[in-house]
Amino acid sequence: MKIDSVILVTGAAGFVGSYLVGYLNKKGFVNIVIVDDFSEEDKWFNFDAKQFSAKIEREELFTWLKETNIKIDFVFHLGARTDTTEFDYAVHEKLNVAYSKNIWTYCVEKNIPLVYASSAATYGNGEFGYKDSHDIVEQLQPLNPYGVSKNEFDKWALKQPAQPPFWAGLKFFNVYGPNEYHKGRMASMIFHGYNQIQKVGKVKLFKSHHPDFKDGEQLRDFIYVEDVAAVCYWLMENAAENIASGLYNLGTGKARAFKDLITAIFHNLNKQANIEFIDTPDDIRDKYQYFTEADMAKLREAGCPTIFHTLEEGVADYVKNYLQKREYY
Repeated sequence: MKIDSVILVTGAAGFVGSYLVGYLNKKGFVNIVIVDDFSEEDKWFNFDAKQFSAKIEREELFTWLKETNIKIDFVFHLGARTDTTEFDYAVHEKLNVAYSKNIWTYCVEKNIPLVYASSAATYGNGEFGYKDSHDIVEQLQPLNPYGVSKNEFDKWALKQPAQPPFWAGLKFFNVYGPNEYHKGRMASMIFHGYNQIQKVGKVKLFKSHHPDFKDGEQLRDFIYVEDVAAVCYWLMENAAENIASGLYNLGTGKARAFKDLITAIFHNLNKQANIEFIDTPDDIRDKYQYFTEADMAKLREAGCPTIFHTLEEGVADYVKNYLQKREYY
């Protein structure tokens, strides 16, 4: 991708989107069209120091695209309603399915490569495993409307006879790292754990309500946001190569326990671990994932060279260089 290429990033005021814009800036890309709902003041610090060429409100994007003379060279569609506790499917249908279809259609019409955010939430309880095979997409049973919406778009994309010249739907696993200050309940456990330690000196974790898992030993594939940005960047730079379009997992490939995560935070604060176990809230108990682990063979076979942070490495960087300093990336 040429350094003066125009890159469009949706969700650019959000967590992963704003990090990616910063990552692209550090690689020398400044002709970036950022798209989001910019009315949320608690997101402003995510993008106010970034370099970009245009700032477009989410609801105005398609009008702007019809009217602009700017040629877009690549699209990262990371904007979505990501709240897994939002049970009104109409909200997810509008923002995660219909809006994504419009993005796809534009990329097809203008022959633009597209990378979009799918989610590991599509895998539900993991009864079909965590392999990013197209063969199981129709069978997947996500546990919440957010996961359903992401899977519905994946299913739709796979059926389209007209496709962008290259496309990848990245199934993000548990992403954590700087620029998630605004996410509230949906922020990562690293963020919540750090803040609980600062306030009360201990961290509350959900008890296990599953006979196969001890308290604190629920397992997730936690991936540092820097690694997510690195993979996105690699896909952009290599989209013209022999990378097959399709769905790709994006995790580390190594599930880790919540207890390990919390212990790592305490370690970086030079404190002894102090964990209290509480009941999982009723509204999410029957939709709780006890194990997720990305099968990363497909992305590796495509040639992706990214070396992922270990959980300990990612937590150390996040705590020491961002959370303790209240810094943004």
